[in-house]
Amino acid sequence: MSLPDADTPPEHWRYFRHLDSLAAIPGEDTAAEAEAVTAVLRDPDRAMAESAVVTHLNRRAAGLLADDAFTAWARAMSGVLTGRAFPERRLREWSLLTAVTRGQPWSPAELTGASDWCQRTAVRLLTSHEALELLAADARTRRVRNAAAERLRRRPVASDTP
Repeated sequence: MSLPDADTPPEHWRYFRHLDSLAAIPGEDTAAEAEAVTAVLRDPDRAMAESAVVTHLNRRAAGLLADDAFTAWARAMSGVLTGRAFPERRLREWSLLTAVTRGQPWSPAELTGASDWCQRTAVRLLTSHEALELLAADARTRRVRNAAAERLRRRPVASDTP
């Protein structure tokens, strides 16, 4: 990541500082992470603060996708995101991706109704044949449908049957 220069607006500097402070928290310290996210969300620039938090959620959740620690982490994050629609939705979508990854119950309607970001991320990260077939047929955009179909043709994906 490149650092902002002297002409960079102050909110951009704060955004980078927020990301640095969130990244510095050890992954296993969910209480400290929840406190840090709360502190970032106190920034007077709500949109910038939420953007920094969502960037952090994306980074942390991607690393926890198949990890048992995801559930406790998501619970801690949901407690501090209440009332913040964008970060709450992103955390719900990561929870959906985690459920699919782990073979836990998930709803086809959840995946087909998810945001374009979630569907694109699903095509990139998931190995569930069922999820990829669903997206190839019913994703929100042609881009995602085509990417899912291509992924099914080119990459080995896990079978959903034992």
